Amino acid sequence: MKCRTETDSMGSIEVDASKYWGAQTQRSLVHFSIGKDLIPQEVIQSIGILKKLQH
Repeated sequence: MKCRTETDSMGSIEVDASKYWGAQTQRSLVHFSIGKDLIPQEVIQSIGILKKLQH
């Protein structure tokens, strides 16, 4: 598994390189049981496209 280092106000944390989230989301996954409900991949990709079009 390839990882990248994400940094926020709490320091650095390793995140799977295939994931689109950053340090705060990774910390939440590690420290809290937030369930297994996931946003469909198509919705995530659509949001990414919309964000890219804004720039």
